[in-house]
Amino acid sequence: MNIPNYKNQIKIVFFDIDETLLIKDEDRIPDSVVPALNKLKENGIITAIATGRTPSNFPPKIKELIAQTGMDLFVTINGQYIDYKNAPLEKNTLPTEKIQKLVDFFEKHQIEYAQISPTDTAISAATEEVRGALDPLKGHYYVDKDFFKNNDVFQILAFYNTEKDELVQNSGVLAGLQSVRWHKDSMDLFDANISKASGIASAIRHLGFEMENVMAFGDGLNDIEMLRTVGVGVAMGNAHEDVKKIARHITRPIDQDGIHYFLKQAGLLD
Repeated sequence: MNIPNYKNQIKIVFFDIDETLLIKDEDRIPDSVVPALNKLKENGIITAIATGRTPSNFPPKIKELIAQTGMDLFVTINGQYIDYKNAPLEKNTLPTEKIQKLVDFFEKHQIEYAQISPTDTAISAATEEVRGALDPLKGHYYVDKDFFKNNDVFQILAFYNTEKDELVQNSGVLAGLQSVRWHKDSMDLFDANISKASGIASAIRHLGFEMENVMAFGDGLNDIEMLRTVGVGVAMGNAHEDVKKIARHITRPIDQDGIHYFLKQAGLLD
């Protein structure tokens, strides 16, 4: 693995959460991660998170990591909500009429769904399919079909497997939305013009950095645009094959200290 020295180029590093920082099924962050992030900070490099998760669904282990490293920049809900120093830097909500169309369609076709805000995950029903997707995230959710009528919604989760992909795609109900599968039974649906990549662009504009100054680590399909867009996109060794194809570099898997290994090889921990 030939990794250049990026010490003079990189000013900020973004990390996905699930299967990048956190080994989800073990609920464990590799021991090498916190020292690596603290060394980046010591070297004047900002660390940040870019995730599809809502802030209220950050796992306890990630909250511990944030406290241990002093991280204070979070591109969340696939770029729809950016939090910097405990205040919203950017918010992008879905129009109520758009949500109503989705809800009507899902109800007609017996598809369960969730409405996502920075503080809430409101589900249509606690079915086995819904619980199977959400429970491993270790976040809180509750049933409220009408959440969108009185609250801002930033993203919709739709709970269906690939057998219904064609039905949903051909219906036209996803017009203006990006749909990304993150689980065998669930899709993220969000504004097609906003993503982790555009969220990072907004965040670094605020900080005065250029995209070439950004490194990002990811593993999932919702990381593809981010890894393509940043100066140095790094796919985890355990990443989806489509992610590995577009990344500039591929590091070791998460359970083989892939983050620490790459940062060390790239000269960012010297």
